[in-house]
Amino acid sequence: MKNILIVSGHTDMDDSVANKTILNALAEKLPQSRIVYLDRLYTHKPIDVATEQANLEWADTIVLQFPVFWFSMPSLLHRWMEEVFLHGFSHGSTGDKLRGKTLVLSYTTGAPADCMNWDDFFGFIRGACQFTGMNYGGTVHTGSVSYNMRQDSGMMEAITQSAQQHAERLVAHLNAL
Repeated sequence: MKNILIVSGHTDMDDSVANKTILNALAEKLPQSRIVYLDRLYTHKPIDVATEQANLEWADTIVLQFPVFWFSMPSLLHRWMEEVFLHGFSHGSTGDKLRGKTLVLSYTTGAPADCMNWDDFFGFIRGACQFTGMNYGGTVHTGSVSYNMRQDSGMMEAITQSAQQHAERLVAHLNAL
C-alpha cells in the first residue's frame, strides 16, 4: 500500500463535526496512513518545517483535508504550504522532493455541493502541482455540512452520515489512484 499523508487543515477540530468524522473514519480505514492535525500543532506556534518536510518526503500520496472558508482553504493550511513548500525543497533547481507524489484535495462546504463549481476555486493547487512536479489526484467534496445546521439533531445526523460517506468515497478514490 502507498504511504498516505493526510494533512488536516481545519483551524479548530474541537469545533468540527464533518471534518472530525471524516478524519476519524480515515484513521480507522487507513491505519497505515499518517494524519497531521495542524490545529493541534501550530495554531499558536511556529510550524516545524523539518518535521513537515520529512512527512512529505515519506508520503507517496498527500491528502489535504479541510473545510472551505470564504471560498478558500483555511489560513492555517495555507500558512503550512507557504512555510513548508520551500525553494530548494519543493521547487527550484534542487527542489525535487515532491516530484512524482500525488496530491488529493478532500474538502467540505457548508453550501450545497451543486451551488457552484468548487473545484474552480482550487486552480492554484493544480498550478502548485505543476510547479512542484506533483501529480494532481483530483478532489473528493461534500457540501451541505454547515456548522449552522448543528442546532437540529436530525441535521446533525445528516452531517455525520454525509461525512462518513465522504470518507468512504475518499478511501475508494485513494485506492483507485
